[in-house]
Amino acid sequence: MPEQVNYFAIVQAGRLQYEAILLAASLKAFNPKARLILGEPQAGPCWPNNPAINNPDVRDLLQDLGAEIRPFENRHFGASYPYGNKIEGLAALPEGEPFVFFDTDTLILGDLGRVKFDFDRPSASMRREGTWPEIELYGPGYTETWKSLYDKFGLDFASSLDMSQPDEYWERYLYFNAGWFYYRCPKMFGQKFTEYALAIRDDPPEALVCQSLDPWLDQVALPLVIHALGGGRDVIPAGLLDGEVSCHWRVLPLLYARESDRAIEVLHEIAAPNRIKKVLKQYEPMKRMIYQRRGDKVRAMFDRADLPRKEQQMRNRIKAAKLWMR
Repeated sequence: MPEQVNYFAIVQAGRLQYEAILLAASLKAFNPKARLILGEPQAGPCWPNNPAINNPDVRDLLQDLGAEIRPFENRHFGASYPYGNKIEGLAALPEGEPFVFFDTDTLILGDLGRVKFDFDRPSASMRREGTWPEIELYGPGYTETWKSLYDKFGLDFASSLDMSQPDEYWERYLYFNAGWFYYRCPKMFGQKFTEYALAIRDDPPEALVCQSLDPWLDQVALPLVIHALGGGRDVIPAGLLDGEVSCHWRVLPLLYARESDRAIEVLHEIAAPNRIKKVLKQYEPMKRMIYQRRGDKVRAMFDRADLPRKEQQMRNRIKAAKLWMR
């Protein structure tokens, strides 16, 4: 591990600014010397409303927790595709210093020093479902769809395949969740991520004619970027990120429904101090789920050893109980 690693997330008005508090507080609890940089999109032509943090209490608390808030400009995405913040926001990081990106809806559960990142070989979260592409009857299959993208960028498609998986099964093809990823230089990663995402958005291969890129564009471009930079799947040991050391919880009801007892314990510990409670209670879903204990009701609805196979099934059950909020 290099001496300086920059942990990076996006913070902006609305839900993300409150999620960032949980990320910052949990990182500080278990990695007190870690450097957290929060990229903050700024008002401009890509945003009809100012996307920056709009609660001064949040800004003060994040800075008290040790986070550095750095502005960045959206030139290509913005309100039309907010997920593009994780692409353009990399420009806010120091060039040449290794980084680890986390979505703000992440809890740190332990010492990140246990994760032996190989910053020369990028990778990303394998905690994903086969959300893209959606194969249409008589349309292009997985191989034709993905190969068209590798060909577009002059990449070797065959070496990206997991040959232990059957042909035309989604896990055979390199696909990640963009909840975390890393590399040795944010400028190199960000430039290629931007190049690929824009090329796919503005001039997609013919094989993508039936495919939606919203909200999937970042997750379509990400495996191509990682492959182009010499990375791949399973580069770091399994079970640490998205496991013992971090938890990408997505939305509070799903956190309570399916995540570990350890994740719930950490959530309640870091949310307990009065200075944090005072701010988080200003966000209604956290007030109700964490402090009014509605999350406990959601948790009681599910057996973590026998969860529904699809996330949508969990969402539907929680919504039917009128306990869904985000």
